[in-house]
Amino acid sequence: MGRLWRREFGRLATLVAAGALVGWPFSAIPIGIAAGLLFCLAFHLRQLHALHQWLTLRPQEEPPAASGLWGELFDRLYRYQKRQRLTQQRLRATLQRIQESSEAMRDSVVMLDRHGDLEWWNSAAERMLGLKPQLDRGQHITNLLRDPRFVDYFHGRDYREPLTLPSPIDESLILQFQITLYGDDERLVMARDITRLHRLEQMRRDFVANVSHELRTPLTVLAGYLETYTDMAGQLPPRMGRGLSQMKAQTDRMQNLVNDLLLLSRLEIDQGGRDDAPLAMGELLESVQNDAVALSEGRQSIRVEVEESRALFGSEQEIRSTLSNLAFNAVRYAGEGRHIVLRWRPHGEGACLEVEDDGEGIDPVHLPRLTERFYRVDKGRSTATGGTGLGLAIVKHVLLRHDARLEIDSRPGRGATFRCLFPAERLRHTTDNVQPA
Repeated sequence: MGRLWRREFGRLATLVAAGALVGWPFSAIPIGIAAGLLFCLAFHLRQLHALHQWLTLRPQEEPPAASGLWGELFDRLYRYQKRQRLTQQRLRATLQRIQESSEAMRDSVVMLDRHGDLEWWNSAAERMLGLKPQLDRGQHITNLLRDPRFVDYFHGRDYREPLTLPSPIDESLILQFQITLYGDDERLVMARDITRLHRLEQMRRDFVANVSHELRTPLTVLAGYLETYTDMAGQLPPRMGRGLSQMKAQTDRMQNLVNDLLLLSRLEIDQGGRDDAPLAMGELLESVQNDAVALSEGRQSIRVEVEESRALFGSEQEIRSTLSNLAFNAVRYAGEGRHIVLRWRPHGEGACLEVEDDGEGIDPVHLPRLTERFYRVDKGRSTATGGTGLGLAIVKHVLLRHDARLEIDSRPGRGATFRCLFPAERLRHTTDNVQPA
């Protein structure tokens, strides 16, 4: 390239010199130089016009014939065009394969721009969501999916968990929506049909609720007779007395399990909110503390700390169940001689209901699964302590119904802290619920 530039400068100098020589006999050297420069300018304008004609009228053809710097420029532009065309062909082919694969998917795929307007969707989205290619392109997604839960989910920008809703065109069709952010704040909305899974889950819930309900009557009868026979244990042989004691303990355990199953089923089915009221958290913590002290039988030190003056707006029965499950778990698993704290304190703009102990702690590998039904860290010890394995599952569902979440912080040998984090919307300012720490 440097050689070509030197050649162009040499050509310009030659033209200027020739013009000066032509004008010298006539004492018009400046005019001769100007003529040489004008000739050079005309040449370059002609080449520039050829370039313009090529790029605008015949971009697919080969470039005009030229030599020197212009020839090199034409060749480079031509090679660049060929590379660009190949790249565009590959991109179009890739995009075509993506669209074909998306069309083959049974799940709905909808692409939104940074404003939330519809750009593209597959045929499954037309069947599940009722989108129409000629009418809906460019529409905002919330103009078509108007369910308030989807609108809140879309604008909330917290897409870690999917959202389950009925189809906007067929309420018998249950869809699970998942939004993914990509590019320049663009969104990919995917919706899958989970109607069958939803029905199976509903059948499971109904089965558990019905079986649990049916078990209550025979268990009540058994417990009544066992209580009567236990009162007569002095009149029975020692071997039968021991058997009665074990039968009563296992019947009580079965009753607790049935009660927890019924509560969990109600939490899953019932939407809640009808019995919400401002709760005096200090009084509630002290009440649960008394129950935990009775369960502990002096093996642990249990105290209450209230640092938040606002009341929690929620269901007293469900919040009591949550706090009791966490407190009783601490009593069962912290170990003898440990300290347990039931705490109600501020957390950001919201508040935190916290149960903390300095016991043996939990290996972090177990933490993601602690809220699963019947999950046991130590099955032998859990059975011995009388737990049902449903306590933390109940806690999880209660918190979901109260717009809250559960955080667990624990390490082996460093105790465990269970935090129930409530948003500011669930709090009420009052002065009658503050108890001394």
